[in-house]
This record gives sequence, structure tokens and C-alpha cells, in this order.
Amino acid sequence: MTDTWMRREIAEQGEAVAATLEEVRRQAERVRAAMSGRKRILFVARGSSDNAAIYGRYLVETQLGVPTSLAAASIATHYRARLDLSDTLVVSVSQSGRTEEIVEVQRWATSLGAATVAVSNDAESPLATEADVPLTTQAGTERAVPATKSYTSQLAALAGLAASLDGAEGLWPLLDRAAAEVSRLEEAEDGVAAAVDVLAGSEEMLVTGRGLVFGTALELALKLEETCLRPVRGLSYADLRHGPIAVVGHGLTAVVVAAEDGPLVTPIAELAQDLAGRGAQVLAIGGDESLAAASAYHVRGPDLPEPVAPIGLIVPAQLIVESLARRLGLDPDSPRGLSKVTTTDPT
Repeated sequence: MTDTWMRREIAEQGEAVAATLEEVRRQAERVRAAMSGRKRILFVARGSSDNAAIYGRYLVETQLGVPTSLAAASIATHYRARLDLSDTLVVSVSQSGRTEEIVEVQRWATSLGAATVAVSNDAESPLATEADVPLTTQAGTERAVPATKSYTSQLAALAGLAASLDGAEGLWPLLDRAAAEVSRLEEAEDGVAAAVDVLAGSEEMLVTGRGLVFGTALELALKLEETCLRPVRGLSYADLRHGPIAVVGHGLTAVVVAAEDGPLVTPIAELAQDLAGRGAQVLAIGGDESLAAASAYHVRGPDLPEPVAPIGLIVPAQLIVESLARRLGLDPDSPRGLSKVTTTDPT
């Protein structure tokens, strides 16, 4: 079978990540200047970009100790609230840089005193040209509607942004390993076929993770829904424990994503054991040997420490999604009813 555009673009991610990190290094001084005198960071995004921003939030707070949040866009676009953002760096994330809602929120933030950074894949987009600092990802044209290389490039840009700020310089040596690991994972098919088999036969699915990889869990859930047309719940490990775990039982496939190290490794393995004990089929992506042992199916993740693991961890998930869509007779390049630029409030 001829490769889909999605599969080809998965295979371009290592180069895109490397080029994006180089671009962020070039802009590092401007990033530091934009943050000067600011005490908090506010991310603005939708869809896959929102999942990238969730990673950015965890990374900034764990590595920099800077209070960080995700914007509720309607506060700007519908409620027209007047906030004091003079102490805030607003980071807008949009693949196209042309999603009207995100552009409008950035303009709102500027009018309220914020400094702005735009992470987009188009240097000529309104989001980029109107920001104080444009961080242009180097993914190139993306033909498939589901974001792959643009998403990993966003993760790289956000990690590079954090690494550029005082107090997180130690991220750069970790990021220097990321591109090569992404390139390795692009061709790492071990466990993918078995994962596709179990997901193809599953009527109910949930995806869970926590901390720095929570955004990866949500991105995988989104990709399964939009590309494979399967209803999937994406839940944090903590939210799953607080109630929804009561519905876990036979017939459910639980996909657990994790980094290979960090403070959540043991709790995630214990969660996998609990899910299996309740009758769920557990598919683990990433993690360590204890998670693999607690799961019925396992796909190896990146050999990267937790702060930068999400840049690689999404790659085996993308391979699974692309293969699963084809198994189900679907076109992964053009999911039903979707386009590259999304309008939140269509008229």
C-alpha cells in the first residue's frame, strides 16, 4: 500500500524538531526580553495546540517555578473582560496562525498590557506578524489534516521557550537528544501491530496519563476520535481515580501513557495493575519495565527523561492511530468533517 500523507509526515518529525529547536535558539534573547519583568505565563490554544500548551504549562511550572495557566478564550472573545495582564507573557499556539479566535485573544492580551509570543507554523500568519516574538515551527507544509509534525514541532518550540528563560537552561542538553530519538521512533514498529489489533476490537476506550505527559494522553485520545472515529475519554490519572474508574470493567481498553522516569512512574504502574484487576485490557505506551509488566500490551516509548519525553512519546501513538484508521477502512489524511483551520463559532 502507498504510504498515507499522515505516515509520511510522521517520518519527517525528527528533522522538523531539530530545525525548530535551532529556530528557537535563534530567538532566545527575544524570548528572555519579552519575559523580563513578567511574573506569569498564559497559554492560548485550541485542539492539538491546546494539548501542546498543557505540556508547556507543566514544563514551565516544574522547571521554572513560574505560575502558568491556560486561557479560557471566551473571556476575551465573548465576555470582553478587562484583565490586568501587565505582568503576563501570553503564549499563543496555533498550527496555522490563522485561527480567528486565537488571533483575537492575542490582540486582546496585547491591549491589556501583555507581552506576546506566537508559536505557529507560518511566519506570515496574523498570529506571528502581530506578536512581540514569533516562534515559527519548522514543520513545513502538512498535507494530512491530523497534526503530526506540526504538533511535535510545537512541543519542541515550547520546550525551547522554557529552556531560553532563566532557570531552565539545563533543558537544552536534554533537548539536544530529542530530535534523534524522534527519528528513531518514526521507524520503531515493535508492538504497534498488537496495539492496533486490540484497539480495532475495542468498543470502549479511555486514555490516561498525568503530569508532563498528560497532554500526550489527551492528544492520543483526540487523534483516536478524529482520525479513527471512535469515542474515547481522555482523563488524567487523578481524574480517573476520582469517580470514573467505577465504570472500568470487561470490554474496556485502557491506554496508559508514561515517561520512563519521574515521580509518577510507580503510581502509573499501580494504576495499570488496578485497571487490569477490574477487567480492562491495558495497553501501555512508554513507561518503565514495571508498567510493561503490569500491562497486557506494551509499546516502548522514547529514551528521554520526563521533562522532554512528550516530544518523543507521541510518535508511537501516532503510528498506532494511522495504522488503526487504515485497519478500519478510514482515510487518516482526511477525517470526516475536519479541516486544518478550525472556526470555533462558525457563522
